[in-house]
Amino acid sequence: MKNFKHLNQFIEIIRKLRAPGGCPWDRKQTHKTLKPYLVEETYEVLEAIDSKKPEMLKEELGDLLLQVILHAQLADDKGKFNIDDVAKMISEKIIRRHPHVFGKTKVKNADHVLKNWVKIKAEEKTKKQGKAPSVFDGIPKHFPALLENYKISKRVARIGFDWKKPTDVFHKVEEELKESKQAVKSNNKKHIEEELGDLLFATANLCRVYDVNPEMALKQANKKFKKRFNHMEKTLKKEKLIAKDIPFKKWNEMWNEAKK
Repeated sequence: MKNFKHLNQFIEIIRKLRAPGGCPWDRKQTHKTLKPYLVEETYEVLEAIDSKKPEMLKEELGDLLLQVILHAQLADDKGKFNIDDVAKMISEKIIRRHPHVFGKTKVKNADHVLKNWVKIKAEEKTKKQGKAPSVFDGIPKHFPALLENYKISKRVARIGFDWKKPTDVFHKVEEELKESKQAVKSNNKKHIEEELGDLLFATANLCRVYDVNPEMALKQANKKFKKRFNHMEKTLKKEKLIAKDIPFKKWNEMWNEAKK
């Protein structure tokens, strides 16, 4: 087994930053103040993965690790737990949820592994809470709405609440689109918001039944849109055009050119 001396060294570095006489900024942080950085670093790791650049991923994983170690050190400073306790807990959880690797359970494929995982997780929650858990337990309330929808629909689908076939979801999307159009005619903002929400919910479900993460799909769509619009901005600059004065026809021409 490798000797992870640099990991232990890093833990000591963070401990020193938090200790008396350490860094004023690090010493004043709390779990709450660090929340935005944790989210930011997570998204930067995702971007690094998409870049397919090992060096970039290595750096961003380091930044994310910093957040994990910082949170553990904050807890250690208050005598709650330390990073070794964190590693112990996740180790026990992984062993418990992989009886086909660390026990005698037999599995047929990855789907079978997932079903066992869900079952074991439910048993853990029942034991901890003293009652059967809700199908929605464990879905973070701070999840982006699309990702929350993805998790919700996957959970209920696992226990049988799902369409008979994936193509049925297209009909649901068309139904919600029709209702959204009718809501717009009512000129009632609350009603419009509700129906558009239902349309987004159905569309995200469409992603789920075709095994597409809606959050990632929308991220890619955003990326594609920005790339095309950047091309249009270059055209504006090259032709010395003022954006607000351009007629729709010109915008459409530039958009079609950017798509090429």
